[in-house]
Amino acid sequence: MKAILLAAGLGTRLRPITDSVPKCLVPVGGQPLMTYWLKTLEGLGVEDILINLHYLAHQVRDYIEQSPYKDNVTLVHEPELIGTAGTLIAQREFWQDSTTIVIHADNFCLSDLKSMVKKHQMRQSNIEATLLVFPTDNPQSCGIVEKNEQDVVTAFHEKVVSPPGNLASGAVAIFEPNVYKSYFAQFEGASIGLDMSKSVLPLMVKHMQTWEVNNYYADIGTLHTLNKANTYASNKREVVRLINHD
Repeated sequence: MKAILLAAGLGTRLRPITDSVPKCLVPVGGQPLMTYWLKTLEGLGVEDILINLHYLAHQVRDYIEQSPYKDNVTLVHEPELIGTAGTLIAQREFWQDSTTIVIHADNFCLSDLKSMVKKHQMRQSNIEATLLVFPTDNPQSCGIVEKNEQDVVTAFHEKVVSPPGNLASGAVAIFEPNVYKSYFAQFEGASIGLDMSKSVLPLMVKHMQTWEVNNYYADIGTLHTLNKANTYASNKREVVRLINHD
């Protein structure tokens, strides 16, 4: 399995912190968000990782160069932001022939993704992807997922006023190789600025299953959610265990 860490965003809602630090390197529990994801991927045995760069790219590049994962990471600089789907289309040669986990690197996740991978491996024959979901206290600000009793996605609702539930997309997905050809390829040539969650994932209704987190998860989108995550992480031994592999 390969991995793509999406790390190019500006993080405008986290200003003034992100005036000088890229969002993917904002610390939670004393460690950059990127560290948690790289440790998680190491635990999954993933050794082929692509990270896209844009805002304060030199800081991310320096971080990777000084990390133990530098030989496993391919860094791709985007002179302009091209959207999450735009990145996946631009980098199709990297992932279109492999099972790939795609991660928004500015989220904070302490769940055991081995369970997610296992569920993906045991999926029904018509399922082509597995989407991480989490319960949210603020469904109006999230992409809300509806699913059936078999955990198959039946509908997406992107930041609507009265969402039908509180199960939100966590912007982490495992894709099978045919996902590119079936869902992304149709946007080639018109992919600049295209958002994967808004434009591509809704096309996968009935062919994508959900996996619900089994530990703390947060979209670090605002100073409020960042502070909540830091409060949680500072009191949890599992954060130390994840970082140190104890």
